[in-house]
Amino acid sequence: MGKGPRDKRMSIEDVVAELSDGMTIGIGGWGPRRKPMALVRAILRSDLKDLTLVSWGGADVGLLTRAGKVRKLVYAFVSLDSIPLEPNFQRARQLGTIPEVVELDEGMFQTGLKAAAERLPFLPMRAGLGSDVLVNNPTIRTVTSPYDEGFGFEELVAVPALNLDVALVHMNRADQHGNATYLGPDPYFDDLFAMAAERTFVSCEQIVDTAGLTIDTPVQRLLLNRMMVSGVVETPNGAHFTTCTPDYERDERFQRAYAAAAGGTDEEWAAFEQRFLAGDEQAYQDAVRAFTEEQQS
Repeated sequence: MGKGPRDKRMSIEDVVAELSDGMTIGIGGWGPRRKPMALVRAILRSDLKDLTLVSWGGADVGLLTRAGKVRKLVYAFVSLDSIPLEPNFQRARQLGTIPEVVELDEGMFQTGLKAAAERLPFLPMRAGLGSDVLVNNPTIRTVTSPYDEGFGFEELVAVPALNLDVALVHMNRADQHGNATYLGPDPYFDDLFAMAAERTFVSCEQIVDTAGLTIDTPVQRLLLNRMMVSGVVETPNGAHFTTCTPDYERDERFQRAYAAAAGGTDEEWAAFEQRFLAGDEQAYQDAVRAFTEEQQS
């Protein structure tokens, strides 16, 4: 049976085929939490290059910078939580292999996404004033408020819009039309990524009937509506090794193995790549399952 007019189901490979060199790609989630890692791994396997990456970063940033696919990185932090600094990102920064970096205060990062979502060139805020964010990013300018509201004609940071060509986010559940919900404790600004982007692709743990999106789930957790979404991909365990609460938590054993390889020799990283990243997504999941069984034996 053919797909209906609002059926937006795609494969991982279909999504990557929609991307092109030089794109600005926003990756949702937060550090090591609910990242669209199956889509990130697919980008890793592709020939894509010269990307601008916008992310509250975790292993998504680490993997793509290690692979040399990132021309420009816009970030507020890059962390694995229990490992404070993502080791592949740390290596890339120390070696200077990311041609252009823009580091923002977390609030400035959010404001940049909000400006893009509202189709504004910038939004004003106080965060960043007097900080080295402006010293290290001299292209970020200040503006003077035209209003005297008891603060005088206040100087504010003019945070530029973080306009995205594409946003990639991972959700717990979605329907075939692109409506999507999170079941964990936090939306992680994924709706802002979607609204800041020209197109959004959602990976999810399970595609369900539309009515099933609100069963035993508060309606306010329906974070993305179909008008925001260009395509949806069912990717069970697709956020691994990050969290996707309540479906699963972060795989700390695997994360430690990843960090050890990333911080080790080139040979150790090559061995990790060969075992876990050389094949397709099913090969990755099979290798992770074998790794887990080894650790438990």
